[in-house]
Amino acid sequence: MEKLTHQEEEAMLAIWKTGEGHVKVFLENMEEPRPPYTTLASTIKNLEKKGYLGSRLIGNAYLYRPIVTEEEYKKKFMSGFVKDYFDNSYKELVNFFVDQQKLSAGELKEILSLIEGKDGRREK
Repeated sequence: MEKLTHQEEEAMLAIWKTGEGHVKVFLENMEEPRPPYTTLASTIKNLEKKGYLGSRLIGNAYLYRPIVTEEEYKKKFMSGFVKDYFDNSYKELVNFFVDQQKLSAGELKEILSLIEGKDGRREK
C-alpha cells in the first residue's frame, strides 16, 4: 500500500464518507476550500491506479468505490509514523503529546481505563 499525498488523503476522506459515487458527489462531500472538479477527477484516477479505488462504468459515467478501508489505511500508516518518528514506541508518542500539552491528565486516565478494560476482556 502506497502512502497517499495530502491531496489524495483529502479525496479519500470524502470517498470513505460517501461510499460509492462519482466525482461530483465526492466533491460535494469535501471540506472547503474544495479543489476544482478536474483536479479531483485526476486525483481519483491516481487513487485508482494506486489500488485504493475500483470503478465501473454506468452509462457514460464512472462510479468509484473504495477498495482500501479507512481503518486499513490508518493502521498501516500509523504504524509507520510511530516507527519513523517515535522509535517504534507508542509510549514515546503519548509522551510527545503530554509534553506538547495536547493530552490532559484526565485524558490519560481515560486511555488507561481503555487499556485496562481491554486487558480485562482478554482474561475472561
